[in-house]
Amino acid sequence: MNGYIRAPEVRVVAPDGSQIGIKKIREALWLADQLGLDLVEVAPDAKPPVCRLMDYGKYKYELSVKAREARKKQTRTVIKEVKFKPKIGEHDYLIKQRRTIEFLSEGDKVKVTIWFRGREAQRPELGLRILDRLAEEVADYGLVEQTPSQEGRNMTMVLGPVRRRDRPKAPEAAGRPAEVTVAPPAKLETPDEPEQPAEEVAPEPEAEEQPTEVVAAAPGKLGTADEPEQPAEEVASEAASDDED
Repeated sequence: MNGYIRAPEVRVVAPDGSQIGIKKIREALWLADQLGLDLVEVAPDAKPPVCRLMDYGKYKYELSVKAREARKKQTRTVIKEVKFKPKIGEHDYLIKQRRTIEFLSEGDKVKVTIWFRGREAQRPELGLRILDRLAEEVADYGLVEQTPSQEGRNMTMVLGPVRRRDRPKAPEAAGRPAEVTVAPPAKLETPDEPEQPAEEVAPEPEAEEQPTEVVAAAPGKLGTADEPEQPAEEVASEAASDDED
């Protein structure tokens, strides 16, 4: 680029792609300096080498943007592995089956491995039975890309995800119950009951008037309250004087 070009003459190409012609290197550099551009060698093996007038900094930036956009459009394929044993229990099998479905639903490939221990390697049909069952049960989520093959004590099979639009929704993971919304209990409507009249309180019976008891006083000498009682001796003297008269 620019002063690092060693060829004595070059074929110059304008920024819009049009041909300017074969120029001496000094003349080509002078032309690039007048336009405020860089002289970039794009085909060094040609005779004479082909150089283009361009803004090299802008050109590098555009290349980085294109590379970034290309990386965004790329889909990375991740291979997940799920291991089984030939004598796996039903509950453990269902857990690994759900995990396989989750991986396939996320768009990842799954490598299913049967791990034989000891004399179990002499019974490969046990591993084949598990792989065939798994491939049949997850057929809606993934297809067999590599048929089962045994290498030493391991038997492997590769499942690939189906297209996203044909993929059903993955079931809920084990141990994660679905949320249930409980509606508040509805208020029971009872028919309007007729109002019962309040109990009338019977008036209390009036007490009977009882006659007032009159106590008769003993007959005695009636006198006025203002007259004081006379002593007995005076009364006797008055009676004697009456007899003498």
